[in-house]
Amino acid sequence: MSTETERSRLPVEELAARARAEMIPVSSVFAYFSTLPVAEEDLRQYLHDPIAALPPLVLAQLGKPGVVLVPFLERSNGQGPTFVEFEPPPESRRVFWTRTTAQDTTILLFGIKDLDMSEYHYFFYNAIGNLLGDRWEGEPRERYLRVLREELGAEVRGEVDDRSWHLKQGLLRRQSNTRKDTKLFRDYARQSFEDTVTLYLHGICCDIDVEMGPRQMPSRFLRRRLELLEEIYPPPEGYAVFPEQVRKK
Repeated sequence: MSTETERSRLPVEELAARARAEMIPVSSVFAYFSTLPVAEEDLRQYLHDPIAALPPLVLAQLGKPGVVLVPFLERSNGQGPTFVEFEPPPESRRVFWTRTTAQDTTILLFGIKDLDMSEYHYFFYNAIGNLLGDRWEGEPRERYLRVLREELGAEVRGEVDDRSWHLKQGLLRRQSNTRKDTKLFRDYARQSFEDTVTLYLHGICCDIDVEMGPRQMPSRFLRRRLELLEEIYPPPEGYAVFPEQVRKK
């Protein structure tokens, strides 16, 4: 498949279907395709490094997703179709990753042009957290929900990211018993899990700082969540979660 196109935009489903047959393996789990030239050193940062930092128990639940690197992604509104763009779209319509399916294969598409590598890593792990949320069940789910219900019972404010924060506010406004198993609670719980997993995985790979603010949950509760994820999904050998673990090595 040629990486050149005469079209200014391409539906992500169409590109994913065409790219699937030409995916290049990058690990036992992941394969990739790129519509733009990527230097070997950059490819290491886009794929090899972030994949190497994934916990083995996370990798075991992902199936065999494909990664497609494109210049830009555009979505007309929150629910509209997403297109691959070869020129910068308006900022209000730009998205940085999306997912689709091609012949039963999950394809993750990332718009990487003019995107800082640290930002890309965030979006990469956000996509992984989203995939993990599809398979969130059994003991990991029950343990996380137990912690979440304890937070709600203690009236802990704030969240990890804006999406879970907004869902939490909706839950607090519309449901008197916030710990009851309702659609509002389940939607909030899943997004909270995805956002916390994103932070956890990003922290394993990279040296990041958590920006504190009025929407950010208190650090001791955030740490408790991260310690729980460390127990459920231990990092690969040679990687650490918390700064003091790095100092011990």
